[in-house]
Amino acid sequence: MPDLLLELFSEEIPAALQRKAACDLERLVTERLIDAGLTYEMAYKYWTPCRLTVDIRGVSTKAKKIQEKRKGPSVKASKTVIDAFLRAVGLDDISKTEIVKDSKKGDYYYIGKIIQYERKAQEIIAHVLPDIIRNFPWQKSMRWGAASDKPEALRWIRPLHSILCLFSTNTESDIIDFKIGDIRSSNVTYGHRFMSNRRPIIVQRFSDYLVKLEEAKVILDAGRRKEIILADARNLSCSQGLDLIEDEDLAEEVAGLVEWPVILMGKFEEEFLIIPSEIIRLTIRTNQKCFVTRKLGEKNTLSNYFILVSNIEAKDNGKTIVIGNSRVLCARLADAMYFWRTDQMPLPNLNRLAASADRFNLDLKKPLDQRMARLDHLHVTFHAKLGTQGTRVERITALAMIIAPLIGANSELVRRTAVLAKADLQTEIVTKFPELQGIMGHKYALLQGENKSVSQAIEDHYKPQGPKDAVPSDPISIAVALSDKIDMLVGFWLINEKPTSSKDPYALRRAALGIIRLALSQKCSIHLIPLFQKAAQLLTHHLVKDNLKIYEERLLSDNSVKGDISSVPLVQKEKYDKEINARVEPVLRDLLSFFHSRLKIYLRKEGAQQNAVDAILTPQDDDLLQVRHRIEALTTFIKTNNGKKLLDCVRRAVGILNSEAKKKTMIAEIVKPIFFSQKEETVLYDTIVKAEKKITIYLAEEDFSIALTSLASLIGAVNAFFEKVLVNDQNMSIRVNRLALLVRLCALLAKVADFSKLF
Repeated sequence: MPDLLLELFSEEIPAALQRKAACDLERLVTERLIDAGLTYEMAYKYWTPCRLTVDIRGVSTKAKKIQEKRKGPSVKASKTVIDAFLRAVGLDDISKTEIVKDSKKGDYYYIGKIIQYERKAQEIIAHVLPDIIRNFPWQKSMRWGAASDKPEALRWIRPLHSILCLFSTNTESDIIDFKIGDIRSSNVTYGHRFMSNRRPIIVQRFSDYLVKLEEAKVILDAGRRKEIILADARNLSCSQGLDLIEDEDLAEEVAGLVEWPVILMGKFEEEFLIIPSEIIRLTIRTNQKCFVTRKLGEKNTLSNYFILVSNIEAKDNGKTIVIGNSRVLCARLADAMYFWRTDQMPLPNLNRLAASADRFNLDLKKPLDQRMARLDHLHVTFHAKLGTQGTRVERITALAMIIAPLIGANSELVRRTAVLAKADLQTEIVTKFPELQGIMGHKYALLQGENKSVSQAIEDHYKPQGPKDAVPSDPISIAVALSDKIDMLVGFWLINEKPTSSKDPYALRRAALGIIRLALSQKCSIHLIPLFQKAAQLLTHHLVKDNLKIYEERLLSDNSVKGDISSVPLVQKEKYDKEINARVEPVLRDLLSFFHSRLKIYLRKEGAQQNAVDAILTPQDDDLLQVRHRIEALTTFIKTNNGKKLLDCVRRAVGILNSEAKKKTMIAEIVKPIFFSQKEETVLYDTIVKAEKKITIYLAEEDFSIALTSLASLIGAVNAFFEKVLVNDQNMSIRVNRLALLVRLCALLAKVADFSKLF
């Protein structure tokens, strides 16, 4: 069967857009072919800076017959319209159609089934490709050339130069002929922009295309270009006694910048190595798209050699390219050196920062303290509705001080960490490289003599930043990390800027997952709702003012109150605080529900059974660690013989109650022993009462495994009840009482888990 080869050759496409564009092209072409009735065996996509290519193997030569329904024109339509419809569906007489009655839009012709006769694949391809190319989903596109002022002018990410489109077998090759603007499809492509002679390359089929492109210094496969870059970079580094610091994302990006990768090594002055390695690496990566190296055997210290990737084989073996890159890189590193040194120097006009220093108990002799004071003094906005960074640091500090004793963290060190956690946002380096926030705070804190745990916690309070990121282990880091993330989530929930199915601009899902992983990493329980409530209380002073509009309005509207809110009587404040809490509480419950949805996903990935999670998790659960322990205990229990027997008992009891509920049978709210007529009823009732007392104690002590094990005492009494007692007794009082006994049994079991979710 024939193959379809399509290449769209243009000027350089931005590296970040290439992979998605190639995927979109493959998807759009294959979908349209299938919609038209064609089939194919396999499809491949390729991309370089100058071309998007799809290779579709085993395309059928003709479209299959398609049966479909077709709505026609109104019965009042003109003869011309009706004739056009008949030609489109291949009919010769309108009497062969049906008439559908429609009181709103009027009667119209309708065909329940038509057959589109077979069409050649070439005809279909030539019809669908122009539409795909004209309507390609670039986020941004441009027009160019003489026709650019016309509305119908072709738009593309960069000027499109040629279209290669072939429908070929092992022996024949046909050009799929179509035209878009001034570009007509052909069997011609072009090689490397600088290393080929730029003469047209005539192509017959994909294998021919691949070989000729490589001869013209173009490696079509981006994955292969990436492998070449990394392998050659490793080899060149090793030959100089160095280790390459690998960067998969950078390799992917650079593979999108070159069609013929050539690996070279450059050098910068050793004096720049006093700059922290993170700054050097980011400067080299961001500005020059180069890799850094280190000496063999050293893990933390960089060398002053770097790896760059050229797109040409230069006549001087790349010496000029290396010199140019080294010169630019040294200038960038000189800037970084200036920023690094400036951040360690005192700020001017420290007197103006005195109020902020007093507010946070800062030492203005220390550079990082000065930056925190300036962050507060300048009223740098965190979010328009959530106040400034200074007020946020106040909230984080207060919340962290509450969390600290819960996890055994030193309260004074926690307070110091929270106060300095955002100070590096005012440093020159973080202004230049925002991704270094936290990292630079750590380094500057060490330089000014802060406790090592405090310095490390300044960096770690942003963690974990993803499912693979490490979870901090120091209690100081955990306390500040939890308070930072809780403050952010509660704040955005209160202003109703929650993540949607398609958008999460503030990375709130990541923050929630971070809290889940932090909470589950602890040995002690952390209840989220009290922390949410405290965070909401801390946010209230400006959230109420800007959004809820009740606190100040209510308090200051009282004629007995004169002046500002500080003069309002305490009793009156407490009254209106309760009203605010009533509005806030549903929001916090919704936030807890969001946590539950993230927790379910996380636990499933960790291997937990979905039905066990559903059986344990209730809307009120806010101790995530206890939830996981309960799920683990339940999963273990239901695999035991007693667990299986108890599950059978529950299944039978729930089945009876559900059946009676459908019949709308009345069930008593309280079990009355006076209506017991058989000893099995009495035994089951006594067993339930004893079990209730034990279960209450075990659950209060959070000994969930013992609580589950103790439920096994019910099995014998429940089985005897079902064997000897007829629940649906003719005496209605007895019947209702027996149903109430089953309800009480299920209520006892529900205190431990919702066993009905397990079957």
